[in-house]
Amino acid sequence: MEAEDLLASAGINIVLSLVVLWLFSVLKKQPSNAGIYYARRLSLGQRVSSDPSSTRHRFLPSLSWISRAIHVSDDQILDTAGLDALTLIRLFKFGINFFSICSLVGLVILLPLNYTADDAQSKSSHSMDSFTISNVNTGSNRLWVHFSCLWFISCYGLYLLYKEYNNILTKRIQQLCNNRHQPDQFTVLVREIPLCEEHKARGCCVEHFFSKHHQYAYRSYQILYDGKDFEDLSKEAKSIARKIEDLRCRSLTKKRKRKNSLSVAFQEDGKIRKYEERLEELCHKICHLQCKRMLEEKELPVAFVTFRTRCGAVLAAESQQHSNPLLWITEMAPEPRDVLWKNLAIPYRHLPLYKIGVYAVVSLLTIFFAIPVTAIQGVAKFERLRKWFPPAMAVHVIPGLGPVIIGYLPSAVLSGFIYIIPFAMLAMARIAGYASRSKKEMKACDMVFYFLVGNVFFLSLLSGSLLDQIGKSFTHPGDFPSRLARAVSSQADFFMTYILTNGLAGFSLEILQPGLLIWDAIKLRTWGRGKDANLYLYSMPYCRVIPFVSLSILIGTTYAVVAPLLLPFLIGYFFLGYIVFINQIHDVYDTIYETCGQYWPYIHHYIFLAIVLTQITMIGLFGLKSKPSASFATIPLLIFTLMFNEYCKIRFLPTFSHYSVKDAMRNDELDEMCGSMESNYQNALDAYCPPCLRQVNFSAEGSSSTQPLIS
Repeated sequence: MEAEDLLASAGINIVLSLVVLWLFSVLKKQPSNAGIYYARRLSLGQRVSSDPSSTRHRFLPSLSWISRAIHVSDDQILDTAGLDALTLIRLFKFGINFFSICSLVGLVILLPLNYTADDAQSKSSHSMDSFTISNVNTGSNRLWVHFSCLWFISCYGLYLLYKEYNNILTKRIQQLCNNRHQPDQFTVLVREIPLCEEHKARGCCVEHFFSKHHQYAYRSYQILYDGKDFEDLSKEAKSIARKIEDLRCRSLTKKRKRKNSLSVAFQEDGKIRKYEERLEELCHKICHLQCKRMLEEKELPVAFVTFRTRCGAVLAAESQQHSNPLLWITEMAPEPRDVLWKNLAIPYRHLPLYKIGVYAVVSLLTIFFAIPVTAIQGVAKFERLRKWFPPAMAVHVIPGLGPVIIGYLPSAVLSGFIYIIPFAMLAMARIAGYASRSKKEMKACDMVFYFLVGNVFFLSLLSGSLLDQIGKSFTHPGDFPSRLARAVSSQADFFMTYILTNGLAGFSLEILQPGLLIWDAIKLRTWGRGKDANLYLYSMPYCRVIPFVSLSILIGTTYAVVAPLLLPFLIGYFFLGYIVFINQIHDVYDTIYETCGQYWPYIHHYIFLAIVLTQITMIGLFGLKSKPSASFATIPLLIFTLMFNEYCKIRFLPTFSHYSVKDAMRNDELDEMCGSMESNYQNALDAYCPPCLRQVNFSAEGSSSTQPLIS
């Protein structure tokens, strides 16, 4: 890629992001868009300051949201949205801190070193290569400077990783203490409950088992039931309730307009009476399903067991209850709002089959995605494309079109293709049978990240001669580092354009929410005409943000020594993402669960893989440059990095996976001192009532009335 191609990509993305941010700052001031840009604040009952009059100020762009985001502290984010949201912001801060130092090293030391090398051929044929390590002569002693920078960047990255892990661990322990009123700290999820032969029920079996083996801590239990029939009837009843409310509004409007529409209005009144009869019939069926005899037939081998103390719950959750490990399987319960009730009906022994099926589908998706990625790389490597497809020469006929197609189009098309991947992975994680939304999204994060690493990173590197490279990698696995190094050094320009597109354009569109704007405009002009403004309240899309940001860290770390010109783009990427998501956390996204920072071990693992991949790449690259001594000297660094990761697993990971007895007892003592222990576990008794046992209460969405239609 030539310099003008990169400049074309940078220019298009910068102009596009500035236009989008300008639109956002104007649209955010319009009262009609408050349901999109202030959804979280409105849902909490907070007032949004807006001037309803058509003043000049409302249509002028503003940068006040940027200055506000810059001055937001970690404690404010923690109080506003919890530790999970702060973990996401700390990921952006890690990127800013890490790549600021890397940029200083790369631009001051490595960039002049690369450019002043004596490889004139590289300068003349590929102008961008003159800024990379490819421009350094084979066997040059300048490579020892790159070796020293690799050690420095790796050690600095590991230092920041340790510091962040320790910091978030401290905040997690404090957050568990602050949230000690939450019912999940007193509750254990129990699966594979055996059937009582005497009473042909599982509830009495739970009571007998826990009152015998945990007699000092056990308090009560809530057996779960198969609620599929209840859910189907409930969905139909809610749909009918909405229809009734819509018909009432339309009938009232027609009666007010003119007399000749009264007959139509009375016809709709007849429809309303029919719908009300059907709704009442459904409610009777639901009440019948909730009777004791019907529930006993739908018992599941799953229960939420409540304990008097947190310590008792922790000991029960973390210990093996039976000599057969497939019976009485226990774990700490997720938050009540985090529970996926439908997935608890899946037999525990079937879960491995569900997960194997999901991984098989993900693998097939990854393989088939190779087709568009390879085609995109054909456009990015235009010289190669001309050999395969001679009519592509026509691109150069139109002035200025070549740089746009080569520099901007491949990264834009790739970003468009992979936009749907998080949604696909989330849907697959949903059918894998996880008991909670948080666990489902964490696994979706994992699948999205490895998909991106496999397709966007490795496949983009190797797609020039994909089958040949893969075949040689299998027949000569020892040559993998050198093949990877050769591919990495030749693809720096493409990843620069990818970072620009995914960062500048991607984050700008994230804050603008164009999809919701279009959808809201359609609703207001069709079936939503005359109704109150819609509130578009969604949860934080962790599985859509964390993997993509982690991939950018992987790309930046890999190219920190190879092509330091990429690093300033990454600083802009992380800074823009930082201010955008602080705004989204404060105004837009809702907190629907809180795991107290359990996303960070996943993030730590992704960044660790980035550092390891960088070191393996440099081992191969030093070998390509005929500097085997530098390759061998990098191996101790790789070993040290692996040992560091093992230490972090021992030191930090268990506290994120388990609730320690020490912390549980300390929180119990704090509750006893302030006299809130009784009320806390009393709340836990009622928190895990399954949906099929809750009171029937159907009200139409968007109705201004607070009275249910049927109760």
